[in-house]
Amino acid sequence: MSAERATIARHAGTVLVGQWAVMAFGLTDTWVAARYDDAALAALSVGSAAYITIQVSLMGVVQALLPLWAELHGAGRPRALGRSVRQALYVCLLTIALGLLALLNPDPLLAWTGVPEHLQAMVRDYLAILALSLPAALLFRWFGTINQALGRPKLVTWVQVLALGVKVPLSIVLALGAPQWGIAPMGLIGCAWASVAVQYVMLALSLALLRYADLYTPLALWRRLEAPHWRTQARFLRLGVAGGLTIAVEVTSFTLVALLVARLGVTATAAHQIMANAAALLYMVPLSLSIATSARVSYWLGAQHPARAQNALREGLGLLVVLALLFGVAIWLFNDALAAFYTPSPAVQAMAATLLQWLLAYHLVDASQALFVFVLRCYGVTLLPLLTYTLCLWGLGLGLGHALAIGYWDGSALGFAVGSPLAYWQASTLALLITDGIVGALLWQALRRANARPAATS
Repeated sequence: MSAERATIARHAGTVLVGQWAVMAFGLTDTWVAARYDDAALAALSVGSAAYITIQVSLMGVVQALLPLWAELHGAGRPRALGRSVRQALYVCLLTIALGLLALLNPDPLLAWTGVPEHLQAMVRDYLAILALSLPAALLFRWFGTINQALGRPKLVTWVQVLALGVKVPLSIVLALGAPQWGIAPMGLIGCAWASVAVQYVMLALSLALLRYADLYTPLALWRRLEAPHWRTQARFLRLGVAGGLTIAVEVTSFTLVALLVARLGVTATAAHQIMANAAALLYMVPLSLSIATSARVSYWLGAQHPARAQNALREGLGLLVVLALLFGVAIWLFNDALAAFYTPSPAVQAMAATLLQWLLAYHLVDASQALFVFVLRCYGVTLLPLLTYTLCLWGLGLGLGHALAIGYWDGSALGFAVGSPLAYWQASTLALLITDGIVGALLWQALRRANARPAATS
């Protein structure tokens, strides 16, 4: 294994463990809600989709700053990196305000997507509690992006793994109750309160590390916060807004399905939640590789070595293809067992197993486009990927999937599962395949432009 591949694999592996720990938060809630009742699982599917849509989109604004910080690290400018990190706190405050506004006013979203009335009250209460966790979640993403830029994600992973040890028992106790301790079952609301507690535990640990760990001393982070530097803020917003909107389109094309599929009934909604959770767990592999690869690409660009940046891309892509196939095939082979693990309901199990058979195809196209888009940001290409996502993922994936699932169009002759939640996944796979081709071509052009630059820059 080459040194660059080993570095990317080590960085990605560390990020992956942390991401899976966080995803296990959702897996825990899914498992607990399924054992409370099917309605709680259906409400979790809707509520978590709404929350993730807002949270991850706003996190994308902060995560999009990774190339800037990795370049400063590669250029050997720790004090400039520290100033940039402090300035990003203003971006965090803006995203927190926007997120709270959305989470505390979900009625337009619930009405537009046609979520059944009997689920709306439960979802509304769930989101109101989760709103309390948003400031901690976004500030922890800020902490995580700092570590990824430095190529040192281990501390983030340790915090996430420790938090999982708090989340699992707390969700079980609060949701299902503990009569021996006088705790009555709270159902979905218990899962929400457990999430709030865990996010603030993670934030407290991260702030302690920033204050006392030697790794951050060269950055001089704990100086007095400067007034907003408007040129810096404008650069943040140019990169962050485009990156955040791109992620928002990608995430909403995925999470809005959970809101739309609620029209198909509790069984379909619960089965979709299992499929969505499994897809999200798988996505952590290409996401981690994309973060690690883009950090290395930006590091070498900052160090004025574009050839090494392109080598990092090749190594990351090779790892991604192998791992996407490995994990995707595993899910395809063991779909029945996975469905049975999530829920004891025979009806939900049967539908979920059918959906999981499609996950291999979906994951393969999802994985490659994620890496392409992350690396495009390193080369300053953000607008065209956003337009591609909007047209393909919203227009084709979400639009076609909804037309098929609701029965507006009979595409059964073409192999689409009309009237089933599977139609959403089939349409999304087609949309991602087209997206793959477009963003792959954009990346190829970006690399050709980089190679055409004068040799002095390398």
